Amino acid sequence: MDFTKEQLTELISKHLSKGKGLQDVLELMIESLMRSERREFLNTQPGNKGNGYRQGRSYGNGRVLEFRIPRDRYGNFHPTILALLRDQELECERLAGSLYSKGLTQSEVGEIFEEVYGRHYSKGSISRMIEYLREDVDQWLSRSLEAYYPIVFVDAIHIKVHRKDRVETEAFYVTIAVKEDKTREVLGIFNRPSESSTGWQEMFESLQSRGVQSIGLLVADGLKYLEDALARVYPTTPLQKCVTHLKRNMLNKVRHSDKEELSEDLREVFQTGNQYYTSEQAWNAWQQLCEKWGKDYRTIKKMKNDPTYRYYFTYLNYDYRIQSMIYTTNWIERLQRDFRRVLRMRGAMPNEESVIVLMAKTAMEKRAYFRQLPGIDRDKTLFPEKKKMEHPDLINKGSD
Repeated sequence: MDFTKEQLTELISKHLSKGKGLQDVLELMIESLMRSERREFLNTQPGNKGNGYRQGRSYGNGRVLEFRIPRDRYGNFHPTILALLRDQELECERLAGSLYSKGLTQSEVGEIFEEVYGRHYSKGSISRMIEYLREDVDQWLSRSLEAYYPIVFVDAIHIKVHRKDRVETEAFYVTIAVKEDKTREVLGIFNRPSESSTGWQEMFESLQSRGVQSIGLLVADGLKYLEDALARVYPTTPLQKCVTHLKRNMLNKVRHSDKEELSEDLREVFQTGNQYYTSEQAWNAWQQLCEKWGKDYRTIKKMKNDPTYRYYFTYLNYDYRIQSMIYTTNWIERLQRDFRRVLRMRGAMPNEESVIVLMAKTAMEKRAYFRQLPGIDRDKTLFPEKKKMEHPDLINKGSD
């Protein structure tokens, strides 16, 4: 029976008014297009012919679409429209991964998809949908790195993880670098059950295996075993320990009534932005501070001549205009706040992989890191001038 265009329009319009009318029409249109595609395909394939259908499913227009996909005898027919539908399906997978990485559990993502697509999704279904996220993260964590990074910040965040039917806190090492182009980049996230010299060394060796040949300056909290691990893998890299952490630690050693005065003294010792203030002057000021406060607090007196505290004054060896950027791990602490915001909605994590996936996805989407840090390249020790051309005569010709 042949229908006019107007009659077909009327029939479709009536069907669309039914409960699942739009979904039926979309599925019929997709099947019709694929059958037409197969007919044209078989016209160019002598000896080949249709061989029934197989069931298919995809997402489209906010719905789960189910339809029959035409087959041919030799399995060579691949409908073009399926490629378009796969693009939509990939978008749904990305949406599921994005919702998951923003802090929603798999159950909560399933509830949202049920509301949008009108179909229940189990945890297993959502887990399969966000598999692309895991693959994306794996590629990102194993990517090649640059040979030189002027400044690298490292720290560890501690997260509760299920392992062997027990929940315990485990360490996740994080590294952020300032690149030569003045932008920032998270280089890696590493899991170890606890902080150790071996763990830090493996982290540095992993960076080395991915291409990092040298680091201009390493900035870290007063982490255990870090100095030894750094010396073994990057022996020429200077270490700057976080002054902010030291100040907090010092203030916790005194009575509340003494905190304000000690805070002022610490501010005088750890000056930034003063081009005439040297590391030796700062060390002398540190010893005087420890002598002053050590009269009443023995724990502070013991810090006076401890050579490991010299690591807190490394920043004074660099251009005074960037000292406030390199004497603390504030940047990595801000990233850790983002990590905690995503992770705290879940309580204890089911395994270390799920922690790394969420942390990595958060780091990958850190838009602020794409912006250049103004003035960070003022120190030519960390950001040496590069030769623009190999032949000086070409430079002279260009300036004429």
